[in-house]
Amino acid sequence: MGVTVAPIGAWFFAWFALVPFWVLVVKYTKRIKTAAFLWAIAYHGIAVSWIIGIHPMNWLGVPWWPSLAITIFCWTFISLWGGILVSLWAILMVRLDKQKPWLRVLIGTALWCALESLWSSGSLWWSSLSYTQSPHNLVILHLGKLSGPNTVTAVIVAVNGLLGEAWIYYEKFTQKRKSEKEEKGLGKGLVNGYLILAFSLFIFSHLIGFILYTQPLKPTPTTALKIGIIQGNIPNQIKLLPEGFRRAVTGYTKGYLKLVNQGVNGVLTPEGALPLYERNFKNTPLLDAVKEKGVIAWIGGFGERGKSYTNSLFGVNSKGEVTSRYDKSKLVPLGEYIPFEQILRAVIQRLSPLDEHQVHGAANQVFDTPFGRVIVGICYESAFSETFRRQAFQGGQFILISSNDAHYTAAMADQHHAQDIMRAIETDRWAVRATNTGYSAFVDPHGRNVWKSAYNTYETHAETIYPRQSQTLYVRFGDWLMPLLLIMGILAWFIKPVG
Repeated sequence: MGVTVAPIGAWFFAWFALVPFWVLVVKYTKRIKTAAFLWAIAYHGIAVSWIIGIHPMNWLGVPWWPSLAITIFCWTFISLWGGILVSLWAILMVRLDKQKPWLRVLIGTALWCALESLWSSGSLWWSSLSYTQSPHNLVILHLGKLSGPNTVTAVIVAVNGLLGEAWIYYEKFTQKRKSEKEEKGLGKGLVNGYLILAFSLFIFSHLIGFILYTQPLKPTPTTALKIGIIQGNIPNQIKLLPEGFRRAVTGYTKGYLKLVNQGVNGVLTPEGALPLYERNFKNTPLLDAVKEKGVIAWIGGFGERGKSYTNSLFGVNSKGEVTSRYDKSKLVPLGEYIPFEQILRAVIQRLSPLDEHQVHGAANQVFDTPFGRVIVGICYESAFSETFRRQAFQGGQFILISSNDAHYTAAMADQHHAQDIMRAIETDRWAVRATNTGYSAFVDPHGRNVWKSAYNTYETHAETIYPRQSQTLYVRFGDWLMPLLLIMGILAWFIKPVG
């Protein structure tokens, strides 16, 4: 399952990679906790192995050995966190070993979706089973329009579960000797039945996705906006140094002027494009250029909140005035804030000289522009579909994603882009993605790349997008499928006999 995502991208493995684990959970309950933990660590550990790219953190002044210790700790913690999720699922599934196979599949699917929902409501989340299909299987990702990423996760788990039950019955009835002919015939029938159900669900879900995928976008020329992005390509090693600041100011000002000459309506910059507090923006050539040319810009920088600061995106109008602000609400644990700060701060400070005072933005923010309300995501927030759903429900007409993935590897940038593709599909919105080192992109509401940048390059690009006001079932009602599956499973548990 771990190789389904970038850099390998073997997405098709997801449709059977859970099968052996399913069989282990149902048939061998004694050591299942260990097996579940190992499976989950392998999946989450491989999927987020890009995190080792943060080492060495000399650009933050962290010595080599403490940097290595922090990197290993973060990678281990994330992997173990995923291990807990799958272990809980396995422990609950063990209690279903004597239930009807179809009931195991129903409840097993509901439990997996419920646990993913629970994990994604916290601060540490990335590798949902659903994102194994992005960006390659756009057809199945369109199920996200119905009930979000859990729709895709549910189908993956259910297909694997049905294949697993077919395997279990095949072994069970080929090993029996008593009433051999009759029972083998029954066994073959059940095996074929579960295989047929698995392939039918696979095909039917893709058929629904294909119908949604082929719906015409019907762009309205009168609402068209030409948006530009600047990929500044400022290496993290120099980003906070005077040289990095000079390159940032020069590069973003030059890029802004170039895009204005191409007739754009607005320009988006990456997360932290100007490593300054908002009050210092007015002293930069970039703000002078905005006032001179009169084309609005969305600039990544830092906001102030008392003695703390926020990672923010600022909307700057044609007069060079900041008229809107979005503060990043989902911060990276240990990277941008310290969870359980009173307990862990002393430990963290022994490993790093950093003194973190970044704070979360509010959960209910809106971001208004001269073109209407916009959905905003800053970097890590791309993994949290509810953040985008809520803003779309409140009237966001297109997506602006401002990010800096330079801390990690190209695999992380690819996975991050894959998350943004899912958010564009789920909300039925055009997405504009500006990053520091790549990958920047323009994505249409069907998840197709209109343009995607190279990696570790300075680039500017402009594309026409079309604001939309439609609301998918997911935007309107949220993740309704997961509670529905749970209710169905509970009812079936009490209605159907055991054995």
